[in-house]
Amino acid sequence: MTAAPGHPAPGHPAAEAAQPAMNPAEDASSTEDEAPAVPAPSGHLAHTWEEARQAAFDCAAPIPAGSVPLREALRRTLAADITALQDMPHYASSAMDGWAVNGTGPWILAEPGQRLAPHQASVIVTGGLIPPGAKAVLRRESGVISKDDEGLPVLALGGGARPGEPRNGQHIRKAAEEAVAGEVLVKAGTTLNPAHLALAALGGHDHVKVVGKPVVTLLLTGSEVVDHGLPEAGQVRDTFGPQLASVVEMLGGICTRQVRIGDSYGEWLEALEDEGPAAGPDDPLAEASASALPPDVVITTGGTGVSGTDHFRRAVADLGGRLVIDGVAMRPGHPAVLAELPDGRFVLGLPGNPLAAMMALSTVGAPLLAALGHGTMPPVQEVPCGTMIEPDPGRTRLLPFRLLYGMASPSQHTGPGMMRGLASADGVMVVPPHGVQLGEAVPAFALPWGPAIPEPKTRESKSKSSPRRAGNRSAGKPAAASGPVDWSALLDQ
Repeated sequence: MTAAPGHPAPGHPAAEAAQPAMNPAEDASSTEDEAPAVPAPSGHLAHTWEEARQAAFDCAAPIPAGSVPLREALRRTLAADITALQDMPHYASSAMDGWAVNGTGPWILAEPGQRLAPHQASVIVTGGLIPPGAKAVLRRESGVISKDDEGLPVLALGGGARPGEPRNGQHIRKAAEEAVAGEVLVKAGTTLNPAHLALAALGGHDHVKVVGKPVVTLLLTGSEVVDHGLPEAGQVRDTFGPQLASVVEMLGGICTRQVRIGDSYGEWLEALEDEGPAAGPDDPLAEASASALPPDVVITTGGTGVSGTDHFRRAVADLGGRLVIDGVAMRPGHPAVLAELPDGRFVLGLPGNPLAAMMALSTVGAPLLAALGHGTMPPVQEVPCGTMIEPDPGRTRLLPFRLLYGMASPSQHTGPGMMRGLASADGVMVVPPHGVQLGEAVPAFALPWGPAIPEPKTRESKSKSSPRRAGNRSAGKPAAASGPVDWSALLDQ
């Protein structure tokens, strides 16, 4: 792992970790990211939004492929072909309830499973093993049991029998009918669906080899946080517990563990020291199960500011880690921090305010998880802006937006501690420090749970409108003034 471009790692990781994040500091009692971004006393400058994304993507190497149990392989990408470990099916079986028979009838009944001589039959059920000597299966509705001259039971064709029934091989599922041993059942590169998993099981597999994905532990902090009911004054509802694991999985991670701690430094240090579950030697599946693996990434919430209860940097320093990203020149989400510990785990520190945390996760977490999971940099698309946005020198602003008539208008209710605007948003605009003019194209990215950002319409596509009919009254009128319209006033959220 290397330091972010343009930000070489210091000689001693603790020295860098002890440095505060760039102002504005996260302040639980005030609105985050209201103050202008200025250098910390060390002279370290926060990454720009683009630099932070690239640094998070570049610092991680893809996780090697590994075997996982079939029950955990759904929607994973197959890293090696799945082949049949034996013939499928591996024995000849009956396709009907009835009798296995040898030759023509009537047939003398034999004990099930024994070798059949000519003109013998034995009872068989669907899926039953075809006994030696059997040539066909007679359906139950095609046979009747009667008695011979000596009073012994015999099987004869019944009224439901068809002419020539049973023919040799009729109603027998032959061995290797679906696949022969060694045949490829599912090719590498396939995204596994439930039918693939069933096919792998039929082929004799308990595990399959899949492309690596990052295992993630969530470390939720804050003694004032309550996870149910109405919070009292001084308390806040947990907004991360109900959503963060799901968002991490939408971004390509496997969230296997969630831990809640208070605000003391001892709790922080102990939680980051804990590498999580270890595979048990007596459990043959434990090594492959994601729930038994230590995390590749620990995501923390809160504690990334510079107050007395913000312990992220100190804990990373005491564990011998280094900071990859220490603040991003954006809002909301400026106090985002990314660190790497000596054991290879990444620790992503999200701000404590929910919208700020989601923007930090989108900026730093999404590229990090993509790189670890063999993905590409999350795409950024352009959309026409439906309003003018004033400059904010030195900082990129991430604004949830709604699409109205093909133009992006900033959502309302998008303070760092709010979620209402994001809940109804179609995406997030990445507003550069110099601002955006009405109708100007602005970068944007999709939400993990939402549709892709639509491709902007080109002039060529606009010109393909149907021609006016001759005699149309409006044909002689001058064209109405074209251009972008500010629809933001129509938003009602």
